Amino acid sequence: MDNTLRVGIIGYGYATKVFHAPLVASVPGLKLQAVSSSDAAKVHADWPGLDVSESPQALLQRGDIDLVVVPTPNDTHFALARDALLAGKHVVVDKPFTVTTDEARQLGQLAKDAKRVLSVFHNRRWDGDFLTLQEVVAGGRLGRIARIESHFDRFRPIVRDRWREKAGPGSGLWVDLGSHLIDQAVQLFGMPTGLHADLATQRDGASTNDCFHAQLRYASGLRVVLHATTLAAAPAPRFTVHGTGGSWVKTGLDPQEDALKAGQRPDGRSPWMPPPESATYVLLDDRELDKVRASAHAVKPGRYADYYAAVRDAILGAGPIPVTADEACKVMALLELGVKSHEAKRELHVNA
Repeated sequence: MDNTLRVGIIGYGYATKVFHAPLVASVPGLKLQAVSSSDAAKVHADWPGLDVSESPQALLQRGDIDLVVVPTPNDTHFALARDALLAGKHVVVDKPFTVTTDEARQLGQLAKDAKRVLSVFHNRRWDGDFLTLQEVVAGGRLGRIARIESHFDRFRPIVRDRWREKAGPGSGLWVDLGSHLIDQAVQLFGMPTGLHADLATQRDGASTNDCFHAQLRYASGLRVVLHATTLAAAPAPRFTVHGTGGSWVKTGLDPQEDALKAGQRPDGRSPWMPPPESATYVLLDDRELDKVRASAHAVKPGRYADYYAAVRDAILGAGPIPVTADEACKVMALLELGVKSHEAKRELHVNA
């Protein structure tokens, strides 16, 4: 029996071109079947011979599509994912899941009612440095974790003419990169008890937030700082972790996105990238407990294709759904609370 799942992707913008199409095509058991686009020539320049449907609705009505991917502007996620589920398709939605928690919950319930797999593309769970950080935290070498700073700093001083950087529902850096950083924090430590977020619009000509600084407070005393900016020509370390037994520091961003942007495609193996630069442990010296010693620590290679392999397995009943609707709803709730915190200029309590 052929268990190959046929995948249709709505739209052929940046997210489809750089992430979804190459990753889907690299995973055994998935077939990139069709894309919806009004510009077939643009699609065929990268994927000669690929079927192109003229509209999202035309794609959804195809009988040869099992899984639909929705990597469209954020304010269209809800309607397109809803229509795909109603058409009987399994669905992957790019992050952020939707633009409101209520919409996210509606989609989750619809997927349960339809008995279809619904997942959200929080691909940065498969960044190499985050995979390594999970092991660092679980391994206990740092003792009790007291503080983590998670920075995603870039230097993009010129505002670009694209929907992500224009005022409107679902735009801005908080919902864009904030989705990833919140999801990673919740994966590590669960939901916080408090959240204080400060959102800023700093670039000349910017019309939506392009910088944020947020702190998640945990009852244990742990503080998780999430920070992203478009004005960091000298970026801070990607992760800085402090515990009772030492610290762990990782500089630089996971290289998978840059490789995909450069036109490299995964080859069906995972991992497909060489290991990135190492991180640094700074630990208490067992011989002299009032001193510390530093050492290099190998960082795992990233594994974005593993996300789609897990989606395949979930649809075939061979594994759990990666990034469930319920998990993505928690991220949406914290994103919404962050906006309220910014407006109130204070920390707000996180409801369980």
